[in-house]
Amino acid sequence: MDACITPSPLFGRINAVGSKSDIHRLLICSAFADKKTEISGFFLSDDIAATVRCIEALGASVEIYDERCFVTPIANYSGNPFLDCGESGTTLRFMLPTACAVCEKAAFSGSGRLPERPIDELIVALSFGGVDFSGKKLPFSTKGKLKSGEYRLPGNISSQYISGLLTALCLIEGKSEIMLTTPLESAAYVDMTLATLSLFGAEIIAENGKYTVYGKGKLVSPEKAVADGDWSNALFFMVAGAIGQSVEINGLSLSSVQGDKAAAEILKRFGADVAVKNNTVYIKHDNLCGCDIDISQIPDTLPALAVAAAFANGKSLFFGGKRLRMKESDRIATTCDMINSLGGKAEETEDGLTVYGNGGLSGGIANGENDHRIVMAAAAAASGCKDKVAIKGVEAVNKSYPTFFSDFKKLGGIADVI
Repeated sequence: MDACITPSPLFGRINAVGSKSDIHRLLICSAFADKKTEISGFFLSDDIAATVRCIEALGASVEIYDERCFVTPIANYSGNPFLDCGESGTTLRFMLPTACAVCEKAAFSGSGRLPERPIDELIVALSFGGVDFSGKKLPFSTKGKLKSGEYRLPGNISSQYISGLLTALCLIEGKSEIMLTTPLESAAYVDMTLATLSLFGAEIIAENGKYTVYGKGKLVSPEKAVADGDWSNALFFMVAGAIGQSVEINGLSLSSVQGDKAAAEILKRFGADVAVKNNTVYIKHDNLCGCDIDISQIPDTLPALAVAAAFANGKSLFFGGKRLRMKESDRIATTCDMINSLGGKAEETEDGLTVYGNGGLSGGIANGENDHRIVMAAAAAASGCKDKVAIKGVEAVNKSYPTFFSDFKKLGGIADVI
């Protein structure tokens, strides 16, 4: 599917969708809890559907009613479940260790770029814990249950390694420790996991690069849980507001542990008029100026913030994002290509991007690269371009935000999706 966007500044108010990252965690914890859990603020996307599919393969039952979801936990584990993780890196990196904690055997598959994305260090850690693998890349099968004990993992490749193993060790009786061998990047995602596990009664102590888990064999349901509004997906409309007229987004809490909420302050550094009040973000256009941004803790913000940089005056340098080369696309390269294809000027660095802002973009053709964040960034950019923009492969938004173009149109965007 392609989209043809006629430039039109976005203006108005929308509601934030439920946080994909939060919903993954709530679903998985609910599946391993002691009783049924109701999740409100639920939002279904392809990645979330992959997690639903996997916990159902293990024996959980999931009922979805619009923005509510009911999870009946696993009573009897399937003897040899098949877990299709789709294109979801979060699903794979959470479900692999958790399934190995409760099943003697399991089989895993994935599609798109997922089989190419890094998982070697997690496999090494799980192998140390007693799990045998038929291969190092998807598809593969596992044999043997994970044991409690001491584990070592790098913190600079994927925070999901730590999150997945933390969750799994809560499902095994006994004390375990995870030691980080490198500084932790995207630390907020681990904080989100710790918060969710705490909500489900887990006992974990985190200090000085070490996590001590007192596994109880099962989690305890809070019975009702509420998913955060998604700061990551809201950012594309925040940027559109910064380069357009004004946009309001309801349902975004500053008390959220999501790391990408930091983008609100970064847009202020660019010069946008940003305010957050009563869980609503208000953002208005103003003269933007380039700035330097460390994205090591918030790498997924690069595509959206690069658009803001292109509409600013002056150079912006993004650094600390080497892991972006291992996402749904090589997100440094594809963000660079997107800016250049729309008439801007950007250059790749080893771990980021330099954007030479000249007050805007002209228009043109952007390739979505089967990456939801590239598609949404291109659409945000298109709203402020001088000429029409064609975006190829817009179906990629289904991965995290299937209703993106509906919300785009609610804010006055003009998009023909064909």
